[in-house]
Amino acid sequence: MQENRNEPNQPKPLRDASGLTEEEFLAGYDAGDYERPSIATDMVIFTVAGEKEDNYRKLPKQSLRVLLIRRAGHPFLGHWALPGGFVRPDETADQAAARELREETGVDRVYLEQLHTFSDVGRDPRTWVVSCSYMALVDSRGLQVQAGDDADRAAWFELSYRLNSESRERLEEGGMLHVRRYELKLTAESPEVDRNGANTDSMKNAAGKLELTATVEHRVTRTSRASIEEYRVADRGDLAFDHAKIIGMAIERLRGRVEDHDLALHLMPELFTLTELQQAYEAILDRELLKAAFRRKAEPLVEKTDQYTENAGHRPSRLYRRSREEWGDYR
Repeated sequence: MQENRNEPNQPKPLRDASGLTEEEFLAGYDAGDYERPSIATDMVIFTVAGEKEDNYRKLPKQSLRVLLIRRAGHPFLGHWALPGGFVRPDETADQAAARELREETGVDRVYLEQLHTFSDVGRDPRTWVVSCSYMALVDSRGLQVQAGDDADRAAWFELSYRLNSESRERLEEGGMLHVRRYELKLTAESPEVDRNGANTDSMKNAAGKLELTATVEHRVTRTSRASIEEYRVADRGDLAFDHAKIIGMAIERLRGRVEDHDLALHLMPELFTLTELQQAYEAILDRELLKAAFRRKAEPLVEKTDQYTENAGHRPSRLYRRSREEWGDYR
């Protein structure tokens, strides 16, 4: 007597409109039939640092700074740009960003978040390049930055990003266009000549520092059904590519989140004073904060230590660290 075998019913493979299964479709697929972009990562690496004061009793004024590299090759030879590079075939965009950060600063395990994907047509004169940009926050004290293979110098630039003008325009098709124009100003110590021997005097300000300026537009179109937001470079100055608007978007992101999050703590060393922490917030926001109100807000984010500042030229201040209750073992 023949055994009755209960074999499971095998589902029929799905076929597309051409009658192909997925396996047959992939076997005949040619990626060369479609144009493909190169994917890059551009890094907006922020820190907070201060200039040394002639008066040792006076605390140095802190300022927000961004790391830039000077390009050693075409395109934009000699122009300043954000550090970055192309995503390799064996890594994700996140991994490429972390790699670029290590190569430029020598650090990892720092705050890193994806900022935006920039894909404007013609943003790179070489080819179709889409930039997946990232924002990083680092403590630059004791940090040695170095230029990568495509750069001849890396430097921290003190930055200012301030509203220059704004306008509102009622659109014929309905809605409102609100345009804010910001002046981006970047200053750093300047060498007398660049790698190719060209004089940099045209970029120096009255104090003899290298000064770069650009104008960024933040455009918001609002209708009864939608709100569209975009950034444009009105004048890129001596910055390469569309990096002025990437920096502008990063600054606005940082300012918009720093008061409601603990982002500024990522810019601090392991031990710090409350005054130093307040200066970091003020450097980011570009305005002074009331001391009492700030300390109430900072209280749940930090914890006291038994250590005090030494050899600071003024009365010792208590040192704090990030709250282990909030951060865990952050070391």
